[in-house]
Amino acid sequence: MRLSRSFTATCAAGSLLFLAACSSGSAAQSPADGLDEVTVQLDYQVRGNHAMFHVAQEKGYFEEEGIDVKAINKGSGSPDTLRLVGSGGADFGFADLPSLVTARTQDVKVKAIAAVNQVSPLGLCSLKDNVELTSPADLSGLTMGVHPAGSTYIFYQALLAANGVDKKAVTELTVTPPYENYLMQGQVDAVVCYVDAEVPLLEQHAGGEGKLSIMMGSDFGYDAYGSGLFTTDELIEKDPDLVQRFTNAYLKAFEWVAENPEETAALLAGTSAELAENEELFAKQLQADIDHTFTSDNTSEHGLGAMDEKMWESTIGILSDQGVIKTTPGASDVYTNEFVENSNAK
Repeated sequence: MRLSRSFTATCAAGSLLFLAACSSGSAAQSPADGLDEVTVQLDYQVRGNHAMFHVAQEKGYFEEEGIDVKAINKGSGSPDTLRLVGSGGADFGFADLPSLVTARTQDVKVKAIAAVNQVSPLGLCSLKDNVELTSPADLSGLTMGVHPAGSTYIFYQALLAANGVDKKAVTELTVTPPYENYLMQGQVDAVVCYVDAEVPLLEQHAGGEGKLSIMMGSDFGYDAYGSGLFTTDELIEKDPDLVQRFTNAYLKAFEWVAENPEETAALLAGTSAELAENEELFAKQLQADIDHTFTSDNTSEHGLGAMDEKMWESTIGILSDQGVIKTTPGASDVYTNEFVENSNAK
């Protein structure tokens, strides 16, 4: 795996004070230390691919860039996270990027600035002893656990439509997190699952590796980005310097995470008492991303987090063709490579 580049400290303390003093964005400044104060909003409870924020915080990468992250808040799903950041409730967020396209068509002015999952980590999971999933057509006649308010439902609808599966042939049962309970208790035959999130947890409950039947959406026409870093149009326009410095710190952490998954898992588990028992789970989640989603041909050439216009067009096209979105934004409306390119060029 080829990673982006070697990072170094970008400026001295005096320069940081100058940069923070010149910042004109919506983020508040801390007069005591001259750092720009920002808030981060996650899409859900802490998991492996959220580690970059915590690594950048714990290792001082944000501070090196003149930034004070006041909070890294857990979320209740990508749609809520996108609306929250879009309305000014946080400065930066992490969310499902197809959901960002949907939010954009609903006049939520947000834009992706780095793609963490170069391919979607979403798939369908069942207990192998009960149901073997070989194609989306296998869902006909089954009971599917769905979460209509979340990003997983966008994926589910698009996957069925792309493969000619009539939704009416599938019995849908609305489920709420944690989804694994419904599968383990036999209330549903299958659920949407993230290979870098629910799968390791489901395997723990099911008795270990090999107990699940996993069908990846990317193997059946769902050629879309997964989750990534985003902010608002307003912050990009008013304070591109702050966005650049945040991206610098984030990508520095991203490289460290990709090279040190076990150390990252330990660091993440140590950030709070409630996460202390999740070290092994975080390690499995991170390894799944390293194996399947963090890198691509595009990142090999342009560095971690880089985005490709054709992939964005595919992501938008899937949502548009299947009727998930009613209007079709252009790729330039939903993403910018400016900050990743500037950072990775150093």
